[in-house]
Amino acid sequence: MHHRPALVAVMCSIVWMLSPRMTAAPPPQAANPPLYNAAKQKILQGKTVIGGTVSSPDPNIYCAMASAGFDYTWIEMQHSPLTYSDVAKMIWACKDAPATPMIRVPDATESDIQKATDIGALGIIVPTVDTVEKAQAAVKWSKYPPVGRRSLGAGQYGALYGQNYRDTANDNMLVVVMIETPIGVKVADQIAAVPGVDVVFAASTDLGNFSGFHQGEPGYESLVTRIKDETLGHGRRLGGPLAWKDRPGFTFLQGPGETVLIKAGAQTTIK
Repeated sequence: MHHRPALVAVMCSIVWMLSPRMTAAPPPQAANPPLYNAAKQKILQGKTVIGGTVSSPDPNIYCAMASAGFDYTWIEMQHSPLTYSDVAKMIWACKDAPATPMIRVPDATESDIQKATDIGALGIIVPTVDTVEKAQAAVKWSKYPPVGRRSLGAGQYGALYGQNYRDTANDNMLVVVMIETPIGVKVADQIAAVPGVDVVFAASTDLGNFSGFHQGEPGYESLVTRIKDETLGHGRRLGGPLAWKDRPGFTFLQGPGETVLIKAGAQTTIK
């Protein structure tokens, strides 16, 4: 009988080894990450959004534009001398403004898009997208893995959007690609089909610049129509200048810059 406790212990050990192990449950995942990008919220709801264009490095001018009633700010870094240091200060100076900060970067490079997103842009606008590869690059460098290849570095984004920014950034980033040439128009269907692209923008001025057609001419209008049909056909939103607000299908609109608005405001005041 004195061997019985030992036998029981051995049997318990065997049962423990043969039984399935209890493992810790994985941490719960957020089913619906919060959308703090108000412009993207409206885009997803099918509403029209309008942005004001900013080329000045003056934070006061930026804050005036970001608080003027626009849905987003189109921060112009392709055709302006703005630096990323300038824009970081502008976004921070008016971090609580209702307009979503978006940057038109010079190109779809890792360097340009990484800096733009790190300083707090919630939208990336990529010019002169002529190929599927460039549209894919716009998404790749704008989004964190597993969707893209954005690096996790330092930036003021955490102070702007919260410590869980890494988990919410992909859902809040708005990716806009601009078709500006007949070359891009030829592959508009493939560009619009790229996963992660939210908006395809028909660049009104450069479509004429690169094609030689003038707005209103059949050749010009056929380019716009093809961009429109392919974009909407793939379920993307269609972008263009504010002057096209009455054209069917255009819901992402670029408004004028600060110099035009100051002049218009002054004339209204004087009158």
